[in-house]
Amino acid sequence: MVKKINLPLTDEVIRELHAGDSVLISGSVITGRDAAHKRLYELLQKGQPLPVELKGEVIYYVGPAPARPGHAVGPAGPTSSYRMDKYTPALLEQGLKGMIGKGARSQEVIASMVKNGAVYFAAIGGAAALISQSIKKAEILAYEDLGTEAIYRFTVENFPAIVVIDATGKSVLVTG
Repeated sequence: MVKKINLPLTDEVIRELHAGDSVLISGSVITGRDAAHKRLYELLQKGQPLPVELKGEVIYYVGPAPARPGHAVGPAGPTSSYRMDKYTPALLEQGLKGMIGKGARSQEVIASMVKNGAVYFAAIGGAAALISQSIKKAEILAYEDLGTEAIYRFTVENFPAIVVIDATGKSVLVTG
């Protein structure tokens, strides 16, 4: 059974998600990859305000290809999540509620997810063109100088994903 999720994520919805659940996500997500995460982290370390509010947000680890005419974005497949692990606990402390990427997460990230009540979704690697069909709108929020790695806000409709790690720390990468 596929669960339909409308964003923003609430604590109630997060508690109902279990490792292994297939989901279709609709609503608004932000994006960010390595360079943007590093900048956000450095601002937090300096006690400076972030250019985006993270409370209640879901972040998709993606650097979308340029859009073809009539499309919000070009191919937009997930990047490897472990590259953001150094920065993720600090962002979860700011209220980040979900992450979409691919691959395993560190024990430090999983512990922070449990502490902060967050969930980690996997998007299907290698399906960038298919995933981009779920992205209906894209606007740059911050770090435009990073090009495709800028922080965007995507409006998504029925974005396919799987709950890899739930808010209790249970992981399909461990349990199968």
